[in-house]
Amino acid sequence: MLLIGAATVLALAGCTADHTSDSGASAPLQRPPVAPGEDSAGETGTDEDPQSTFALDVDTASYGYARRLIQDGRLPDRSEIRAEEFVNSFAQDYREPSGDGFAVYVDGARPPSFHEAGSEVRLMRVGLQTRREDTETRKDAALTFVIDVSGSMSERGRLDLVQDALHTLVDELRPTDSVAIVAFSGEARVVREMTRVSDAGSLHDAIDSLHTESSTNLEGGLVLGYRVARDGFRSGASNRVIILSDGLANVGNTDAAPILSQVREEAAKEIALLGVGVGSEYGDSLMEQLADRGDGFVVYVSERAQAREVFVKQLPASLAVRALDAKAQVTFDSEAVESYRLIGYENRALADQDFRDDRVDGGEIGPGHSVTALYAVRLAEGASDGDQVARVRVRWLDPADREPSEVSESVRVADLGGAFEGAAPRLQVCYAAGFFAETLRGGREASYDDLARVADRAADSTEDPKVRELAELIDRASRLD
Repeated sequence: MLLIGAATVLALAGCTADHTSDSGASAPLQRPPVAPGEDSAGETGTDEDPQSTFALDVDTASYGYARRLIQDGRLPDRSEIRAEEFVNSFAQDYREPSGDGFAVYVDGARPPSFHEAGSEVRLMRVGLQTRREDTETRKDAALTFVIDVSGSMSERGRLDLVQDALHTLVDELRPTDSVAIVAFSGEARVVREMTRVSDAGSLHDAIDSLHTESSTNLEGGLVLGYRVARDGFRSGASNRVIILSDGLANVGNTDAAPILSQVREEAAKEIALLGVGVGSEYGDSLMEQLADRGDGFVVYVSERAQAREVFVKQLPASLAVRALDAKAQVTFDSEAVESYRLIGYENRALADQDFRDDRVDGGEIGPGHSVTALYAVRLAEGASDGDQVARVRVRWLDPADREPSEVSESVRVADLGGAFEGAAPRLQVCYAAGFFAETLRGGREASYDDLARVADRAADSTEDPKVRELAELIDRASRLD
């Protein structure tokens, strides 16, 4: 595993058909028209485009919602599957950098023997890691919660789950933090203006007063929420708008672009948008677009314990920013690599020339967050162990002064040549999660049964209950297909 740490300060906030038959054989994936430089298998030839460029992303809602549906006995629609969010739902083994910078890891292995892709294919994992922040020394937070109280939120596991998580969060925040609450159904209203957590009683009362009403004017809620956040803006603090909804907007604008255009000025004041999705029926696409274009991220929760973990652990850890507009660019050497495929990140793809164009939006990464990109790399005929496979570059803007920084690392053929069974256990988790997503989308490279066995072995090695749950989820999906 290769590591490089950047000593400079870094900023990022933020740290979702047809399927296989009962026999395990997969139906062909209905892919969009082949883009220039791509072959029919979705691989990009290095003679056409040797660079893979994308904005970093720490969303996990796609996996969370798929998990809920499969546990309820349903398979998710292909359009709701984003493979990178499956991969990034699991902890990684990357060491943190010693300073305020990025650690960049590149490792890999041969695919498992059952993987249907050819003997010349290698797995390559690109991992990025930021340093955790001491919760005692973090900036104060000014949080505006925009809460969906439409009729659809009356289902058990929606508004009641949100209220429970908010009560827990208020009890965990510092007295010097601030919280405001906006509710929306057919209309939006201010339930509580920005209030210091030292006045926790009034915040708990406001949370208890929430009740479901009528239709879903998400646009009205978000516009009012940003207005409240702007009015309560605290210089030097972490200012965030957090929308909690099932994403099923049916009044006003229901597309992300026109909604966000109305709050662009407030967002430019470093008021990032975070999303928390709930509900057995969930507007995944809208919530994902809102979070991505609002310089934030989105998660999905379906259980109280899970919601409390998000609000008590993930949310406070996301209040600071390590890197703004973070992007990755992987440049493959055409002498060693014939073609490559990035697993997921379709919604985050950038033009290669946008990598160093700091006007182009990237992603936000917060303290202690890891980001992983998994590639399938097809080696060129005659590639030798000493040949360079690729150089990985990461670029971001410092949140304080908007100055750009870059770090890079290279990887050689020998680094990807080990047997899959001897690879790092967390790399095996990435493979199981990423290709589980691909199989749900109709991919044919691995069967559910094989992936479940990989996840089971990785669960034994990592002793991670979430990986054990992944194995069980894959097995359950195989019986639904």
